Amino acid sequence: MAAYFMDSSAAAKRHVAETGSAWVRAITNIGAGNWIYVARITAVEVVAALARRQRAGSLTAAELGLALAEWRAAVEKEFLVEEVTAPVLDRAMLLAEKYALRGYDAVQLAAALITNEERLVRKLPALVLVSADEELNAAAAAEGLVVENPNTH
Repeated sequence: MAAYFMDSSAAAKRHVAETGSAWVRAITNIGAGNWIYVARITAVEVVAALARRQRAGSLTAAELGLALAEWRAAVEKEFLVEEVTAPVLDRAMLLAEKYALRGYDAVQLAAALITNEERLVRKLPALVLVSADEELNAAAAAEGLVVENPNTH
């Protein structure tokens, strides 16, 4: 059983057909037995990404409705949702400055780092950050996280 922290770019792949989607679906499948962490903001970002795809014409209204229902169910019942607290935001500000990350990418990284630290204190295996964002991945690796880019699968 592995532990993954999914950012929005990776989590959205669960609901669309593109490079890395099959791999994301495999690791997030409840039968795989993995711990899947997401930051609370990921819930909003994935909804926005899917809605933009429907507006652009790559998803039908019916496909969007199904994808949103599946996403909301996963957030509610399958994933471990990490809240965006003051300590997460404080850490995100430092990371944004250090790596010149976009705001929500810094929040994603801060949440992943804090979640990983909490796991290590409890003697649980380190988590893997899953992101298709190369800048975020570089910053995460520099901070000591193991990183997987779903676009390589």
